[in-house]
Amino acid sequence: MITFKNCLIGIMMCLFTLPSFSEKEYNKANRYANAYQKYLNANCPLEKDEIKHFVYFSRNRDQLQNHSLINTERIAGAQIMYSWRQLEPSEGEYDFSIIHEDYEYLLRHKKSLFIQLQDVSFQATYKAVPDYLLSEEYDGGCVASAEEEGWVAKRWNKNVQKRWALLLLELGREFDGLIEGINLQETAAGSSDPHDTAFNYERYAECIKENMLALKKAFPKSVTMQYANFMPGEWLPWDDKGYLRSIYEYGEKIGVGLGGPDLMVQRKGQLNHLIALMHEGDFSVPLGIAIQDGNYIGKTGADKDYNEHAENSSSAESPNVVPLLHAFAKDFLRVNYMFWVNQAPYFDMHVAPCLSDNQ
Repeated sequence: MITFKNCLIGIMMCLFTLPSFSEKEYNKANRYANAYQKYLNANCPLEKDEIKHFVYFSRNRDQLQNHSLINTERIAGAQIMYSWRQLEPSEGEYDFSIIHEDYEYLLRHKKSLFIQLQDVSFQATYKAVPDYLLSEEYDGGCVASAEEEGWVAKRWNKNVQKRWALLLLELGREFDGLIEGINLQETAAGSSDPHDTAFNYERYAECIKENMLALKKAFPKSVTMQYANFMPGEWLPWDDKGYLRSIYEYGEKIGVGLGGPDLMVQRKGQLNHLIALMHEGDFSVPLGIAIQDGNYIGKTGADKDYNEHAENSSSAESPNVVPLLHAFAKDFLRVNYMFWVNQAPYFDMHVAPCLSDNQ
């Protein structure tokens, strides 16, 4: 016979045995927190793979000359950042001479060039866009980034977009099919100007897709890639508006590869954004992951407590995380490209020996 007392006991047992809503959500945010542990025993030299390894020089293209990558068979080439400002010094007048220099140098050594096209800077003193954009016609052309110290081109402005698409077309005419690939900078940027009525989260997501399509049209042969790491207006997994997911879906739809900076295998932000989307997706387009400044010691350039020079002074005590990062990227992310930043002393001390033909 069912009594009130029995019902009460049953209800109490359910309350104590079922996980709470907050516990479920907490577990969701930490679902990949320990994924890296599977790869802790990875060793140097790196396990053979089909990944194309590139050395990332940022805008320090002078470091390319006589670099060890030239004599390392396993390294496919160099990824170099070129700013919009460098390539279009005045409206409609293009100068790709520095790209030609780097391409020809790498070609002589049977290496490939991967272009990273810069329209965002992470320095308050440097704007990556041409001066002509800093006018009323283009609504100032760029704005202080809402996410980090620096400047972002007004990607959401139609006039700015038209100039950007023209730059892509000109680059494609000269380099499509010659270079290994080209990528657009990360999506983690937004406007800090509350008076910028043209900017909103939905429009920002759409303009990223429009720029991806323009890139694909300009480069039908070479690999195209959009760095998609975070999107303003959402934070996964708690506040998922579908912005970042839509970028990954659209890249797969139109044939634009997907990637991002900062391979941080223990940091919740990266784990719940680009790492989760790469791991959970089924992609036919190329995937790429970049190991950038600070990543060799578990930091990013955006960390307030990161000082490159101070950290470098204690580099001899830093563990070599290159085998772990490689194994994680190969197995967990299934990437096609890895971009290893040429950061001293970690590249020579850790990356180069692990990719060396003599190991």
